[in-house]
Formats: sequence, C-alpha cells, structure tokens
Amino acid sequence: MSHAWQHALGRLRTGGGILCLSLLGLAGLMGPSPAAAGYLDRDEVQAFIDQAVDETGVARERIEQWLGGAAYQQKIIDAITRPAESKTWGEYRPIFLTEKRIEGGVAFMDENRALLDEVAATYGVSPYVITAIIGVETYYGRITGGYRVIDALTTLGFDYPRRGAFFREQLIDFIRLAGEENLDMDRAEGSYAGAMGLPQFIPSSYRHYAVDGDGDGRRDLWDSHHDIFASVANYFVEHGWGQGEPVMFEVDINGAEVDDLLNRARDLKPKATLAELRARGVQIPDDAPSVPDDFAVMLFTLTDGDQVSYHVGLNNFYVITRYNHSVLYATAVWQLAQAIEQAVERRRGQGAG
Repeated sequence: MSHAWQHALGRLRTGGGILCLSLLGLAGLMGPSPAAAGYLDRDEVQAFIDQAVDETGVARERIEQWLGGAAYQQKIIDAITRPAESKTWGEYRPIFLTEKRIEGGVAFMDENRALLDEVAATYGVSPYVITAIIGVETYYGRITGGYRVIDALTTLGFDYPRRGAFFREQLIDFIRLAGEENLDMDRAEGSYAGAMGLPQFIPSSYRHYAVDGDGDGRRDLWDSHHDIFASVANYFVEHGWGQGEPVMFEVDINGAEVDDLLNRARDLKPKATLAELRARGVQIPDDAPSVPDDFAVMLFTLTDGDQVSYHVGLNNFYVITRYNHSVLYATAVWQLAQAIEQAVERRRGQGAG
C-alpha cells in the first residue's frame, strides 16, 4: 500500500472504526490497514515522534523502536467504548460491592495492616479508603490488566479520535517514565486505557503523584506495597482530601425542583450549598454530617431499577471523583470502604466476645 493511501485511510478513522465500511473490499485489495502496516508508516506518528523527542529528550531511535513494536488492538477500542461507568447504579453496584470483594478487602488489610496504618498516619487518609481504591481498581492486585501499555496508548492515541490528543499526551509521559523509573517499555502491562499497577495510575498521574514510599529510589506501583499505598494517599492529599471529614449522605428532595443544581456525567464540580438546597425544599436528614450551610456540595442521583435516590457529595467525595470522574465510582469506593471497615469491626467484636 502506498504511503499516501495509508495516510488517507488514517484520516477516515472515526470513533475507533473505519468510517466507510464499503471501502473494506478496496482496502483489502490494496493491502493492509494503516495499523496492520505498522505505526511508523503513518505521517501523524512521525510527527508525534518529532514532538516526543523534543519534549522528552529520549533518542529518536528508542522511540521508533517502541512505537514500531506497538500493535493495534481492536479489543482496546471495544473496551473503551463500553466503560462500566456508563451503567446505572443498579448495574454498577453488584460489580464492586460483593461479599467476596468485601472479604478480600478484610484479608488484604490483615496482610498489610501495619503498613496501611503507617501510611494512613503519615497522609491522613483512611486505610479503608486506600484498600477500597485498590479493591475497586484491581481486586487487590489480582486483575492489573493484561494489555501492554505501549499497545494501549498507541492504539488510543492514533486510532481513537474522540480522545486521541489525551492519550498521545499520556504516551509522551509514558516515554518519560521509561527513564525516570527504569520501566521496561516493551513488557509493562496495564488496563485497556494504559493505567498501571495495583492503583491503576495513568502515566501523567504516575509521574506527578506516585511516591517512593520504601525509599529504594524507585516508584514501583506493581510490587512495592509501600509505594502503592503512599501513592494512593498522596493522590488524595494533593487533590484536597480532608482527614476525618465526611464523604456523602442521602437526602429527600420532597418534590423540589433541583434539576439545575444536579451534577451529571463528568460535570462534577460542586454547584450548590446546603443553604441553597434547604431553600429549595430539600430535606437534610437529622443524622447528616455537620457541615456549614455555605459549604459547596455536589447533588447527584443514583438509579436502581425504577428507584431514583438523591445524594449530597461533600469535599472528600469530590476528591474521590478526581481518581475516576464518576459518581458511580466514588460511591462504590466509599461504600466498599465502609463495608470493609464494618466487617473488620464485627470480627473484632466477635473476637472480644
């Protein structure tokens, strides 16, 4: 296939697939797709390499070697177009709030209690929240992703136009990480979106928030539990976590008109205060956390079948959404953390009896 034809087919890509299926027969006659032919044959990839060399200082030959070995993965495009966060709460909750995952969290804390408590004391982030993040992200390290990170970021950077610019930025940060953390670029594995290790940090988060907890000169998010726990806690602190502060509570809107105050989809910045909610007629329960009336809060819904409930998210809830921009995710993390803590406390009570 000519270089010009490869470039033309590259421009026809949209939403992770070829725009005109009628071209498939013609493309089959003329040769393989751009991805199949190799990323180095594409003009936009060569332009990216120019940028990466300029921004990272890594030798062009090394970057060409990495990208030349990258393989397009249709499975990655398929996965990113149907994320779990597109589900309702009723569909999402059973994925993460199961007896097995709660029991797994208790066992994980048993194995790592001293270290979790040390990190919690240093950063002011609950050990249950740290554990729940790892439980939701990778089932306590059992499922860290089976995709090569170089394949994931290259596929999404050049064959997923909707968010290609974002993933090309992540690819540049991944190239930087090669030198900073001595990563094996050809073997490093992660999620379909290029998230790595037990806490599933994307490359930019890895570079900016990961911590060398054990002091060995590396930030290892796969095998060093000290680095992993400290990195999760540091991420929360850097995004404004308040030690011991409440997270969320349910309210009754009593038929009040609150649509303009609701946080939806990825619009997650607090846009109301408790005083405004009360003025609209929203009933704040008597056992709600004590929060100043002028405190900015989130108001969001959770749908389970035909039941819709309304919830207030406080500052720490918003911080959890910085990890993954979804109220479903933040709710699952917080409820899993609570469930693990309750299970630990029940066991302690039974032991004391």
